[in-house]
Amino acid sequence: MRDHEPAGSTHEGHEGPGGPEGRGGHEGRRLSTRETAELLGVKPETVYAYVSRGQLGSRRDPGGRGSTFDAKEVEALARRNRRDSSGSSSTGGDLSVRTRITLIDKDRYYYRGVDATELAARHSYEEIAEWLWTGELRPGVTFTAPEASVTAARRAVDALPEHSGPTDRLRVAAIAASAADPLRFDLSESAVLGTARTLIPTLVAALPPLRHDHRDEGPLARRLWGRLTGRTPDEASLRVLDTALGLLVDHDLAASTLAVRVAASARAHPYAAVSAGLGVLEGPLHGAASGLAHRLLLDVLDQGTAAPVVADELRAGRRVPGLGHRLYPGEDPRARALFALLEEVPGAAPALAAAQDIVTTTARHTPLHANVDLALAVLTVSSGMSASAGETVFAVARTAGWIAHTLEEYGERPLRMRPSGHYVGARPPQPLP
Repeated sequence: MRDHEPAGSTHEGHEGPGGPEGRGGHEGRRLSTRETAELLGVKPETVYAYVSRGQLGSRRDPGGRGSTFDAKEVEALARRNRRDSSGSSSTGGDLSVRTRITLIDKDRYYYRGVDATELAARHSYEEIAEWLWTGELRPGVTFTAPEASVTAARRAVDALPEHSGPTDRLRVAAIAASAADPLRFDLSESAVLGTARTLIPTLVAALPPLRHDHRDEGPLARRLWGRLTGRTPDEASLRVLDTALGLLVDHDLAASTLAVRVAASARAHPYAAVSAGLGVLEGPLHGAASGLAHRLLLDVLDQGTAAPVVADELRAGRRVPGLGHRLYPGEDPRARALFALLEEVPGAAPALAAAQDIVTTTARHTPLHANVDLALAVLTVSSGMSASAGETVFAVARTAGWIAHTLEEYGERPLRMRPSGHYVGARPPQPLP
């Protein structure tokens, strides 16, 4: 692009009192538009936006072909930008991510401006996914997977050791499905949406069913149920599962979502981006947290009271799982919505009472509210599911959100997720070892 001066610049066409500043030495050094853009990590157009907002001064090059910028002023702006994006002046990069997907505000959160808990109460997981991807609701939409994709994913998953965890299976399924898709490198919006609508049901279909009469038809929640428990589902339980999927679709820039955006920034295809998210999700502080709450709940039910169980957790120096969330000073809205639905589930009353006992017991010392992990644990315990079932629900649900962030990131400048390392090692030159 040709350099040009934006209208309204206060420095257009004249020089300061001291005349043109020389280019030799650091004092008074001038940078071209291209050099300035590279130092700031932005596009040339953004450099002129800084000028028009009064954040950066410019001056016509003596040759008259473009603008130049004071090096010290540019470096100061770069430092400010790094502080704004990361909260620290020691790291760089463009880590302030613009998104239109999810807003978390106080004790509520919103998908594209609409209250997420209200959406989940009225719409299926698939409908919410479509809303997140396209900004449109498609009533009654269901996702189906091509047979070739399912066959490849199941074959890969079946080859894993029997003790493999759910995230292991889902990650292998995603990789196998990508290998079966010759169009995976097409990053156009229509192609990525097509991938999303087939990948999610493929992930579910690749998980081993726990009921012999299970059929892969109907809403995704019903198909997933038969892979989480061998019990026959009742409508109230299916509604909780479908609502949980909808509530967990996205939650702003959680650790796994940031990993997905980094992968998408490098233009990894959607399967690879989802695989990156699954890798991070497996940590005990993220998707696996519901499993810890599940085991805690079983211990409370076994002992009949939360007091000794909570005491054991604290004595071991561990946080009580299922409580508190750093983004919500009050109650996690996802937990609140699920607890209300769980009251209608036959057989969930004991687990609900145990969860309340955990909250009440802990509140004597720390006023922490239940989070979505504890609510998921009530569902998994009362439905005869394994401790890892909540992690499976979390991973399947969040795949839709990861795709939404992947689509957004494909529209941004490539490789912008590149923070600068703050080197604290031995200063060079060091002797050769």
